[in-house]
Amino acid sequence: MKILVTGGAGFIGSNVVDAYIAAGHDVVVVDNLESGQLKNLNPKAKFYLMDVRSSDLRKVFELENIDVVNHHAAQKSVPHSVEDPVLDAEINILGILNLLELSVEFGVKRFIFSSTGGALLGDADVIPTPEDSPVQTISPYAITKYTSEKYLDFYRITHGLTYVVLRYANVYGPRQIAEGECGVTPIFLDNLLNNRPSKLYAYSDMPDGCTRDYVYVGDVARANVLALEKGDNTIINIGTGIEVSTAQVYRYLQEAAGKYDVPLVPAGERVGDLRRSALDITRAREVLGWEPKVDFPTGLKETVAYFTKES
Repeated sequence: MKILVTGGAGFIGSNVVDAYIAAGHDVVVVDNLESGQLKNLNPKAKFYLMDVRSSDLRKVFELENIDVVNHHAAQKSVPHSVEDPVLDAEINILGILNLLELSVEFGVKRFIFSSTGGALLGDADVIPTPEDSPVQTISPYAITKYTSEKYLDFYRITHGLTYVVLRYANVYGPRQIAEGECGVTPIFLDNLLNNRPSKLYAYSDMPDGCTRDYVYVGDVARANVLALEKGDNTIINIGTGIEVSTAQVYRYLQEAAGKYDVPLVPAGERVGDLRRSALDITRAREVLGWEPKVDFPTGLKETVAYFTKES
């Protein structure tokens, strides 16, 4: 089938593109290269340099007979969404609406959406947290992702569009870039490889820092392949169900990189940080037949090897 992947030159999107092509599908990529990189593009994919908000997106649907839309293009930073909620909404909400309108008009059969489990389900009463738990929309980023999920259900009811929502935990792996406050794993790794100390933000009663659920990008890409055939009109967590503290992430990275002399410096609390987050993946097992194959230490070794080769 022919699949349009938005954000297909980005960290997660490019890995999804590779997995689709490896599975024998034709792939069209739309990316404005705001955070994506040309070097990530699979040479077998057809590429359009374009923003998902653009009216020119219609030309892609006119020229390509798209069967499935896989939407990964996004403003992905929670801190940036707090600083500029208007831009966050323009990209994340107007972008998906543009795609949904075109999908209905041009007869797209399936719409796969990359949502967030960590930002919507963090600090829950039950951890690991299942999909039907109350959402926590405490950032503009979380609000736009949840709103997008609701729009998908509207288009299902009104236009019969089939969708799958994949709510990711904290994705890490090759091609992830260190950007501001977004992505503790690449930030720590970039600092380690350049002999710079890193900051440990931690609550006084959690000295090792907040906990997160870290899932390897290769496992995430595999979930996107399975979602081509399974999970109709369902929200599905993609994670590991395992909590890992910030300090433990740093220790794993030190071991993977073989660098033990670069310190992790306590930096106090950071306002708004979720304390704990991990996703219940029971539904992913039952509906997609998916579960993670790469454990965190192994995935970090693969990540270090990639960035060491790149540098």
